[in-house]
Amino acid sequence: MNDIANAFLLVYAGLFPIVNPVGSTPIFLSLTRHCDDKARQGLARRVAINSFFLLLGAMIVGSYVLEFFGITLPVVRIAGGLVVTAFGWRLLHDGAEPKDQDETGNTGGNVGIEDAFYPLTMPLTVGPGAISVAITLGSRRPPSMQELTHFTLLGGAAVAGLAAIAVTIYVCFRYARRIVAGLGPHGTNVLVRLSAFILLCIGIEILWIGCRDLVGLPQ
Repeated sequence: MNDIANAFLLVYAGLFPIVNPVGSTPIFLSLTRHCDDKARQGLARRVAINSFFLLLGAMIVGSYVLEFFGITLPVVRIAGGLVVTAFGWRLLHDGAEPKDQDETGNTGGNVGIEDAFYPLTMPLTVGPGAISVAITLGSRRPPSMQELTHFTLLGGAAVAGLAAIAVTIYVCFRYARRIVAGLGPHGTNVLVRLSAFILLCIGIEILWIGCRDLVGLPQ
């Protein structure tokens, strides 16, 4: 039971600060500010489901996929860092009121259900950092068939940790308006820009770590 609890906590505690659903909440709210509550709830649910399966896929088959294509984790970090940096840069300039090219009224949204995966799930919620951690966590294999049962239990605990992350994402995004209601428009705009700047810094950090690991520089 100790190992199972540790596996659950390892996955949840390892991914939570990187996924950072609380910090992503004001950005999610700003991108869905023209959506009604029902549409935002649907998007929150879809993003949570997408995040769960994306992290689960990275944990289960991520290392095999990278090995099959001959891709290393540093290359994944470099590519992902570029994506996160570009996304953070755009959010930093757009602020809390991204322009809606097809705005038709107060119930029209600047994002729709087709945007649930990109950019709301990836890279806003599950970025390359979280994917790299999930691949690393899933890279441990049972050394012998005798340990297969124990490994299965640990795998179930790890999946439960991913489910807990997904539930946290849903709660934060579902109640995003309440979470930032006390900030007001100006406070939300400031928080969005600060979060976008942090996201930009995270992207550059991931990019740097990937470059450093690729060329073998010391930490």
